[in-house]
Amino acid sequence: MNRPQGKIKQAVILAGGQGRRLLPYTKILPKPLWPVGDVPIVEILLRQLAKAEIKDIIMAVGYQGELMKIILGDGKQFGLKIRYSLENKPLGTAGPLKIIDDLDKSFLVLNGDLLTDLPFDKFIDYHNNTKAPVTVAVFKRTVNVDFGVVIEKGKKIADYIEKPSIGYLVSMGIYAFNREILPLIPNRRFDFPHLVHKLIKQGRNPAVYHHDGKWLDIGRPDDWENADRIYQNNPKLFLR
Repeated sequence: MNRPQGKIKQAVILAGGQGRRLLPYTKILPKPLWPVGDVPIVEILLRQLAKAEIKDIIMAVGYQGELMKIILGDGKQFGLKIRYSLENKPLGTAGPLKIIDDLDKSFLVLNGDLLTDLPFDKFIDYHNNTKAPVTVAVFKRTVNVDFGVVIEKGKKIADYIEKPSIGYLVSMGIYAFNREILPLIPNRRFDFPHLVHKLIKQGRNPAVYHHDGKWLDIGRPDDWENADRIYQNNPKLFLR
């Protein structure tokens, strides 16, 4: 039975990607099962969701999905109910939602390969207060440019900045969705940026939730090494 909006108890974890940036390592284990310390990164996420009383978990799987099922099972060991939605071909980051029939009126969507201390209860409250169809958790990242940056105006240099640091807001791969957006997702591969652009065109801009704590995305081997080091130094930061 679908729960009323505002009582988010359901989360979709996107775990179907091939992790191409981490080849050949992901030929052995999919990214969500990579360990930080001695714990698969997705297990940390599952335990965080359980603590936030989000008990209905849908694993959107594809690549090595059977291995995910074997290791995570039905979720009883985490106090959760885990079920699996299999994509037979890659559907992107938003497309997997289209093949899940019983999504609640509001639910979370999360990448399965991230490490964060984001407070899910506060994130949900924020989403409910915005009344937006989607809320995106964002994190400020700083990029160091190793060159002198030239600002041009009228074919002349208006400014010259030596090796600047530029700050960007990046998506954390954590979203709150209302089910009303599902008709915007076609029955094919479809990524989250495409959905955002559709919503903007309709004047239904997604809301933004700023998180200034910890967030690590395991996209490359050095990202995983950094996440592993931070987790081992202070696991209680993520599993209180």
